[in-house]
Amino acid sequence: MALQLLDHGSAQYRQMIALREQLLRKPLGLSISPEEMQTEANNILIGYTDDGKMEGCCMLVPVDADTIQLRQMAVLAGLQGKGIGRTILHFAENIARDKGYKKMVMHARASAVGFYEKNEYQKIGEPFYEVTLPHYLMEKKL
Repeated sequence: MALQLLDHGSAQYRQMIALREQLLRKPLGLSISPEEMQTEANNILIGYTDDGKMEGCCMLVPVDADTIQLRQMAVLAGLQGKGIGRTILHFAENIARDKGYKKMVMHARASAVGFYEKNEYQKIGEPFYEVTLPHYLMEKKL
């Protein structure tokens, strides 16, 4: 098992796109556009692989000098609850701290709020809809 930073456009990045499509987009009838992929070139791309197979991922997107946003967190359904998501999240937080960010924010799906609360994130404000699902703005001081 390996946690790693991914290069945009690499074979691992393509595996990350496939995982995100499978878990986050297709169930909603959506897909990741080429334009969306192009904007990801400036993001911090994180992958969790086992024997070369992408099992989890996320992205970090700078918001301002102090804040970074966690996006597109995904772990294969059969592997959820085994600590992979927590491992990815802590790795992402450490990278953000190392780069000088003071706060991590996210738009968490309502179904994932409990996971993030267990990892010391707090809901901010009321739920809102994004990609047809209820989400919460959540944050954690790093």
